[in-house]
Amino acid sequence: MENKARLNVMYKQEVVPALMKKFGYKNINEVPKINKITLNMGLGDVKDNSKSFNIALEELEVIAGQKPVATKAKKAISNFKVREGMKVGATVTLRGNKMYEFLDRLISIALPRVRDFRGVSDKSFDGRGNYSMGIKEQLIFPEISYDKIDKIRGFDINIITTAKTDAEALELLRALGMPFRN
Repeated sequence: MENKARLNVMYKQEVVPALMKKFGYKNINEVPKINKITLNMGLGDVKDNSKSFNIALEELEVIAGQKPVATKAKKAISNFKVREGMKVGATVTLRGNKMYEFLDRLISIALPRVRDFRGVSDKSFDGRGNYSMGIKEQLIFPEISYDKIDKIRGFDINIITTAKTDAEALELLRALGMPFRN
């Protein structure tokens, strides 16, 4: 038997019954769940330096626990010295157990390490039940060694849920332990 992530077990045992009671769902399949989490890092500043680009990819791989895919420019923009097909970023899509493990590490380890942290904004929903947030520096993850980084970089985290409304998604994430501001 495959071992389940702590947050996945908590979702099934505590969150599902709580959300069914709060929103009055009749069927267990109506309860919103997290579909996937994507991490995106824009690396336009290191487009000329392949060594820095590879270091950034390795950092994202260590944070996510999965190999990122380099994203390429769709069209050329002369003002930014970008040609079509140039590598300008990296993205990782997490699903299943890795997704729950990453969310657990984000909530319980990484976010409390942010300087002057008072909670994440509850206004970052897109209207369809998906949540997005930005991380200013990759150092909040304990897997990243301060001595080995060449530059402080940020990245975006998108949490895609099956919730129909932002209120349902907010309750789902709050029940999973996401530290929202009051």
